[in-house]
Amino acid sequence: MIPAVNHVVLQPGFDPDPGGLDVAVNLGSSAGSAFLTTLVVGAIMIALAPDYTRRKMETVREDVVGSFVYGLVLLLALVVVTVLLAVTIIGIVLAIPLALLASLVWAVGATIGYLAIAERLVKPAPDEWLVPLLVAAGLNGLLVLTGIGGIVSFCIGAAGFGAVLRDWLD
Repeated sequence: MIPAVNHVVLQPGFDPDPGGLDVAVNLGSSAGSAFLTTLVVGAIMIALAPDYTRRKMETVREDVVGSFVYGLVLLLALVVVTVLLAVTIIGIVLAIPLALLASLVWAVGATIGYLAIAERLVKPAPDEWLVPLLVAAGLNGLLVLTGIGGIVSFCIGAAGFGAVLRDWLD
């Protein structure tokens, strides 16, 4: 009797991973990037502007839906404006800095949103920032790691983005 051998016979031209990248590696690197971004941006914000950070966290907690809608509408408007600017050669000069600035503001807003959630979860002392910052970064990384949590992560980022921009535009 011949022992059974488990093997997969591939058809010529069949590539089980057509993109050349493993899904687990993509999710893992995205989760690590989300964790580090929240950790670094949060540490900078806490060091440079702790009062501003605390005020924006309160804004997110007090008006979650309003901040989310404001952030979502402004994000869509920024995408449309950036695309319209990028269509023209002269507009590209404006579109690139606008996109970079929007990305930076998004990172700040998402960090504020995660800090607001983390603070509710761990209930730290009034001037305690380390534990909420680590929990916020961990939440962002874990949500992105799940794949479907990216949608929740986007919503949290939109709420924080809206809270930050509402302060500038109102």
